[in-house]
Amino acid sequence: MNDLVRQHTALSDSDLEWLHLLVSEWQLLSDLSFADLVLWVPTLDGTRYVSVAQMRPNTGPTSYQDDMVGHLVPRGRRPMLDSALDEGRIVREGDPEWREEVPVRVESIPVRREGRVLGVIARNTNLLTVRTPSRLELTYLQSASDLAQMIAAGSFPFPGQQVDMDASPRAGDGLIRLDADGVVQYASPNALSAYHRLGLAADLVGHHLGQTTAELAPARGPVDEALVKLASGWAPREFEVEGEDGVIQLRAIPLKPKGTHIGSLVLLRDVTELRRRERELITKDATIREIHHRVKNNLQTVAALLRLQSRRMDSEQGREALNEAVRRVGSIAIVHETLSQNLDERVEFDEIADRVLAMVAEIAPGAVTTRRTGRFGILDAEVATPLSMVLTEVLQNALEHAFVPGDQGSVEVGAVRGGSRTEPRLLVTVQDNGRGLPDGFDPHRAGNLGLQIVRTLVEGELGGKFDMVPGAERGTQVILDIPVRAEKH
Repeated sequence: MNDLVRQHTALSDSDLEWLHLLVSEWQLLSDLSFADLVLWVPTLDGTRYVSVAQMRPNTGPTSYQDDMVGHLVPRGRRPMLDSALDEGRIVREGDPEWREEVPVRVESIPVRREGRVLGVIARNTNLLTVRTPSRLELTYLQSASDLAQMIAAGSFPFPGQQVDMDASPRAGDGLIRLDADGVVQYASPNALSAYHRLGLAADLVGHHLGQTTAELAPARGPVDEALVKLASGWAPREFEVEGEDGVIQLRAIPLKPKGTHIGSLVLLRDVTELRRRERELITKDATIREIHHRVKNNLQTVAALLRLQSRRMDSEQGREALNEAVRRVGSIAIVHETLSQNLDERVEFDEIADRVLAMVAEIAPGAVTTRRTGRFGILDAEVATPLSMVLTEVLQNALEHAFVPGDQGSVEVGAVRGGSRTEPRLLVTVQDNGRGLPDGFDPHRAGNLGLQIVRTLVEGELGGKFDMVPGAERGTQVILDIPVRAEKH
């Protein structure tokens, strides 16, 4: 719609925002009217109309099989559009049109904002299945007529009340019509069923909806006057009411077709099962986070025990082996600590990589510095845990073997997301400027425990590739190529 309005019309950005607000609401008008809606806006030169939006009803057959958005119609071809635009009134005159052997009643509703008519809604009703209307259908049609008059007067939609069409109740979910005092004139079967779920034992018609709703809500002292007012439909609001056995979502729409409050339309939906599932998911998420938190605590306890044991050992080699185990356990604990703070099983790995760098840097000899470049991004837990261990082993190996005490040097961790959309990959490099690899060294056959762990995790668990090669100028470069899941932006 933005492109069509800016390309063909003289409407301002604030006018366009009003049309967006209208389009976010007009599914309701379409359903209540049992009719298709097409929004026509006059072009910049005033000689044509361009259709910028279209809506089909959920409650009846469509009048348009084709997409009408983008169509241009010269002024004069559809006189009802001209009359509605020029005179600023709803136009219903004229005989039904015949489209592919289907009779269609056409009406035109001017769209007004701040005293100006921005465009015209063509309301097209398929008359092929017309029959004697029921009480429900009569209520729908009367409510649609009131909304159409409010659109023509510029009092609907309500400024600042943009509605989420997917989350908000629709006409078919449940509809209640109130009079000016908030007393129920009509309640659809779905609406009545929802209130029965809340605990209502009688009919709704003739009862004050606000008072009835407040009485069905759990007793918390005096009757909630705010709830009474909301359920009475005096203001355009969306809210929920929870009873002993159910939850209903309500949306109140005050009706002021001629500037005077004549009643309200209340749309409602039974969301009991939806809220129950949401609570189960919240409970499940909290349980998972608590598990990660406890695993982290247990791993930290294990690391502390290993650290205590290493201090009691006389063998320098044994002490160093236990300290390496402490760092390995610590790298896994970092991942679980991060997961305990998240709502899903994905983590921002850059923070984990920085913490692993800081942990391993404690064993750096002399003036060796560490740093990270690039971005790891968000990774799944099943990738983050082994990758943190791999990073710990590779960094430990570089700091222990690439430098001798007194050396000045650096170790740099680089990360680049690449590959294709169907096969995204993460390329990790660990580059040092130390003394390099010994002659004849084969990283795929070396018996070092750390390298065995790296090979097993990268090639076996992560399904990636691992290599160690001489650096471009000096030192050693470790290359990890790992398949990952694409990030969601």
